[in-house]
Amino acid sequence: MFYGNDTTSDGSQESTRNVLTVSALNRAVRRLLESNWSSIWLVGEISNFSAPGSGHWYFTLKDEQAQIRAAMFRGNNMRVRLPNNQRPGNGMQVMVRARISLYEPRGDYQLIVDHLEPAGEGLLQQQYEALKRQLAAEGLFAPERKKPLPERIRTLGVITSPTGAAIRDVLSVLKRRDPNLRIIIYPAQVQGAEAATQLLRALATAQRRNEVDALLLTRGGGSLEDMWCFNDETLARAISVCPIPTISAVGHEIDFTIADFVADVRAPTPSAAAELVSQDQGEVKRHLALIDQRLQRAWQHQAQRQQVQLHHLRQRLQPLNPQQRLHSQAQQLDDLNQRAQRALQRALKHNKQRWFNAAEHVQKGHLLKQIQTQQGLHNQGMKQVRQALLHQLQKANARFHACQQALGIVSPLNTLQRGYTITFAADGSIVRKAEALNQGDELRTRFAEGEVTSTVTAIKK
Repeated sequence: MFYGNDTTSDGSQESTRNVLTVSALNRAVRRLLESNWSSIWLVGEISNFSAPGSGHWYFTLKDEQAQIRAAMFRGNNMRVRLPNNQRPGNGMQVMVRARISLYEPRGDYQLIVDHLEPAGEGLLQQQYEALKRQLAAEGLFAPERKKPLPERIRTLGVITSPTGAAIRDVLSVLKRRDPNLRIIIYPAQVQGAEAATQLLRALATAQRRNEVDALLLTRGGGSLEDMWCFNDETLARAISVCPIPTISAVGHEIDFTIADFVADVRAPTPSAAAELVSQDQGEVKRHLALIDQRLQRAWQHQAQRQQVQLHHLRQRLQPLNPQQRLHSQAQQLDDLNQRAQRALQRALKHNKQRWFNAAEHVQKGHLLKQIQTQQGLHNQGMKQVRQALLHQLQKANARFHACQQALGIVSPLNTLQRGYTITFAADGSIVRKAEALNQGDELRTRFAEGEVTSTVTAIKK
């Protein structure tokens, strides 16, 4: 840069001029552009594409009315991922993120690109994000709107292509885990211009027929454009108001569609959705086996409690046993008989002593009248004693026979005398119901006189 006084052609003096070199100008312009346009997004068509041995890419980005040169250096273009691993080429519509710069040696205004993707997918992504924000703001993704899945799904509706890989994966998992689950397929395209319309029609059919417990909307993986029908706004709103619980399983685990957000449940893959709606039969069998073990333990515990209670009842009923009461009455009668005999012996002994005393008095010279008087008293006393003893024995015998008759009424032995029998099981318990027996059980039947042993060959309930 040079500074100095300059003179015009007419000799007049001008103010000091700031004179720049070309390189200084280009450098200043580059800094100005880079500081004010550090990152922008552009969409356009590639032309004049070249990839020299350095690994850098050079091309022109243009539209119908203008063009601009662009450069993408090797460190950035190695991260570019295009469909089918293709390289950029002339005529390809792309979206780029770049900063504006200037190539100082030639003074060329250009873009320094750090990201490149197909323009179609980029625009779709913007539309996807815009619709996602809109529906989220309306509350269509709110958790409180979600319906829970039924605890047991018996009939599952599947909205998908009947020839796609997704339905094969779903059916394979369900056949292995829950072969009894009923499947109803509502066929629809899952890719292309007509896909969203067919998906809506299938969803409406499932709601009208109302024959399934849950609805699964699914397809395999693909690009954003392939799965675009599941980002349709009309379809999203229809799913959000569907009265049947819905499950969305579109693409792979990393793929998200608008349908995933509005559905009641999102599954990462079609196979994961099939596992979600099915019950593992092996797990069900293990659970039933555990329940059976618990029931067996509970039954054994209850049986033990009943056995203890039965033992206590037997102990309480033992004093009320008719046979035992009969034995007790017989013992009391024997005791009364023995007491009567002892009383009679004492009376006889006493009267004999009186007779000996009277005889002694006679021997000492008492009068015959006195002997006769004493003899009469003796006979009268003996008569009274015999009458008293006979009366006591009659009363005791009457009580004994009354008790014997009362006990005979309730006695099982009396029942046996009328032609009935009592049957005992092998453990000694009384058999009251045929359903308590099994074929082959050994029984003991008691009659009024004697017992027989038999084996169960048939049971009629």
